[in-house]
Amino acid sequence: MTLALPTQYLTPEDLVTLLRLPSVETVYQWRRKGIGPRGFRVGRYLRFDPEDVRVWVASLMEGPA
Repeated sequence: MTLALPTQYLTPEDLVTLLRLPSVETVYQWRRKGIGPRGFRVGRYLRFDPEDVRVWVASLMEGPA
């Protein structure tokens, strides 16, 4: 199954919606721990490349269930 993602850069709020996370704080915790999808800053704003998110999700699915 392929994760259908938008073509524009994603915000932390977008990740919350797409992945049905409990809150934006989850995204920031992942970033602090270095376990979430790779993100980058545009000024003070955090953004994620949809392809990086797809690759990250795929890597999670490779491990044991």
